[in-house]
Order: sequence, then structure tokens, then C-alpha cells
Amino acid sequence: MRTFLTHRLQLEPQLARHADEMFVVLSDPAIYEFENQPPQSVAWLRDRYSRLEARCSADGREHWLNWVLRLHAGEPVGYVQASVLADRQAFLAYELSSKFWGFGLAHEAVTRVMSELVDCYRVHRLLAVLKAANHRSVRLLERLGFGGATAEGNTRYEVAGDELLMVRTIPEPLTRTEAGRVSRRNDCGSSPPRSRHSGGLF
Repeated sequence: MRTFLTHRLQLEPQLARHADEMFVVLSDPAIYEFENQPPQSVAWLRDRYSRLEARCSADGREHWLNWVLRLHAGEPVGYVQASVLADRQAFLAYELSSKFWGFGLAHEAVTRVMSELVDCYRVHRLLAVLKAANHRSVRLLERLGFGGATAEGNTRYEVAGDELLMVRTIPEPLTRTEAGRVSRRNDCGSSPPRSRHSGGLF
């Protein structure tokens, strides 16, 4: 995994040492309006992050990728995570502190991660599971080119009745052009639990 810079953000590979500052970010009660709970303690979060530093499942078939999002001035704002499956599909999840909502930062961060997944992990389909009532995230995913899944997809991934599975398929021409805007400037790294949006870590 690599560190990325976007117009306003730095995306850093998540490490155990991020736990102290991310505990503050993830203790924002507004994040949990629709599902999940804040981390139990800094120690719990540090242990969780430490285990995720493996970056892959025990059998090596899935890549577990986690980035901490930070403003260029240094303040942490949230995270983006992706679980890349063996069939080159990837589940995306993201979370930002509520004081940073509405500024386009999630769009900026997720767009950069999507490019990385397509260009370096050859992902051909992106998926996100979220609560149907989470209209902010539904709108964001729609702006990112996601649409609703088929009934077959909902059944395959055991999507609950109050959830949405949103999908974006990456055609080959789009893979080369969209991801190429970034890949021409940065080479890929040497190596190319299901993520659920809105607190997927917890």
C-alpha cells in the first residue's frame, strides 16, 4: 500500500499508531445514526488496526486495504477501506467525522481509492452496502457512478431488507483511461471481512 495526495487530503496506509487520533474521529456520535457503535477504547482500536496491518485474509485470497484520511494541515478526518475479493470485485466503505461532511472530501478520497483498485488490483466491479435510510451516502455513491444491484446480487451478498447494495462495473476502456490519469504519475506497488459502508470496521 502507498500514501496518496489529493487536492486537499493525504491518504495514509492505516497502522496501529493511528489509533489514538482516530479514536477521537470515530467517537463522533453522528457517524452512528444508522448502524454500528463507536470503538470501545483506544486499546481495542489499536489492537484492531494492528491485526489489519496484515492487509490480507488468512488464506491470502482477499486484500484488506485501509487508509486514514488527513487534511494537508495534518488533522485526521476519517478513513476509506476496501476489501478486494479473489474474483476482482471490491467492497468499499468510508467514514468521515461529521464536521467534515458536505465539503466533497469523501468524494475526493473514494475517487482516489477507486483509481488505485482498478489500476493496481485490476478490480472490475465495485460494491458498497449501506442502510437505505442513509441518503447522504446514497447520493454520494450515485455521484461516483454506482447504481442499485439486481435482486440476484442482493441475494448473493445477503443484503438485509433495510440495506442497499450499490454497484459500479468498470468496463475495460474506462479501466485504462480513468485509472491512467493517476497511474501515469505513480507506479503500482509490487503486490497487487467484507467491507460495509458506515462504520464497516466495527
